[in-house]
Amino acid sequence: MLLVGVVRRPHGLEGEVSVEPFTDVPGRFAPGVRVEWRRGEEAKMLTVRSARPHGGRLLISFEGFPGVDFARTLSGGELAVPDEEAASPPPGWYMSHEVEGWRCEDRQGQLAGHVRRLEMTAAGPLLSIELPSGKEALVPFVHPIVVLVDEGERRVVIDPPEGLLDV
Repeated sequence: MLLVGVVRRPHGLEGEVSVEPFTDVPGRFAPGVRVEWRRGEEAKMLTVRSARPHGGRLLISFEGFPGVDFARTLSGGELAVPDEEAASPPPGWYMSHEVEGWRCEDRQGQLAGHVRRLEMTAAGPLLSIELPSGKEALVPFVHPIVVLVDEGERRVVIDPPEGLLDV
């Protein structure tokens, strides 16, 4: 399953919830779309009734579940869709789970560490690398710092500025 959002809290009295989206796919929360809600061992399929932007989040209601009491039960849960419903990323775009664990090396082939995750920040994408020391370094996932992403060899080649990996 692919995580597409996290329910943060109820909004209003009509059953809407505030959702932090983890997707840019247009129509991901369109009316009629089914998503799996899960929290711990609990899981249920929900059908989106309505969705609208609200600040940096979405306000979503689900079919058959009106009212604030239901909305409260969803707080803290994750919304997910099957992997096969994931949109194909554009060329040169990678999702965190695709590069997690890959070898990260410098231009000379020396091990710099292994990819922990790829995250989006306000400043742009950052590659979190676990260094051989066990510490974490954050590397901007941009050219010319990221020189090569080799899917076949499951490696990322970087040319970091001096001091970037000195954590």
